[in-house]
Order: sequence, then structure tokens, then C-alpha cells
Amino acid sequence: QVQLVESGGGLVPVGGSLRLSCAASGRTSSSDLMGWFRRTAGRGREFVAALRWNSGNTYYEDSLKGRFTISRDNAKRTVYLQMNNLKPEDTAIYYCAAGANDYEYWGQGTQVSVSS
Repeated sequence: QVQLVESGGGLVPVGGSLRLSCAASGRTSSSDLMGWFRRTAGRGREFVAALRWNSGNTYYEDSLKGRFTISRDNAKRTVYLQMNNLKPEDTAIYYCAAGANDYEYWGQGTQVSVSS
């Protein structure tokens, strides 16, 4: 089992920035893939970004490239999502997910609200 705990959400004005954190614990060695998703009532769940621990490869939703950056701290087994130039449409619950080659484990989510 892998446990994921997100933090860093909050309310920011348009154009602001936030950094989300996802701390992983448990059998993390079995989860090479870690990603961020978001969910809104109108659009459902959307892929945001992901990375592979072993290779360091990163993946992004095309429309978010340039504003969002995923990174990691190996020692802390923590993944970050830096979000810049936030827009009202970025308002969502952001979830961290992990797994070997699919997303088997999910965190509880953290709310991000962008005020216009």
C-alpha cells in the first residue's frame, strides 16, 4: 500500500501562484509513476502532469505546459506541482496519484480556488 497526502491548496487571485505537495509513504518503491489530476463539477477528472521516479521523465497536459511544473524530492519522497499564472478555470480539487504503470493509489485531494 502507498499513502499519499496532498497539501498546499488555497485561494489565490488570478495570476497568482501555488505549489502543491504530495508526500508518499508506505511501499513507495513499487510506485514509479506519480501524477497530478484535477476534478471539477463541469469537466470531471483531468490529467495535469506526471513523472517517473526512476527516469525523471515528465509528462504534461498540453494546455498546461509552461504554467505548471512537476518536480520531485527523492529524499522526502515528495512530488510538487508548481502552478503559475493561475486562471479561474484552474479552480478544482487537485489529486495526487501513484502506481507502477497505472494510478492505483490516490490522495484525498486539495482544493485550489482562483478568484477573478
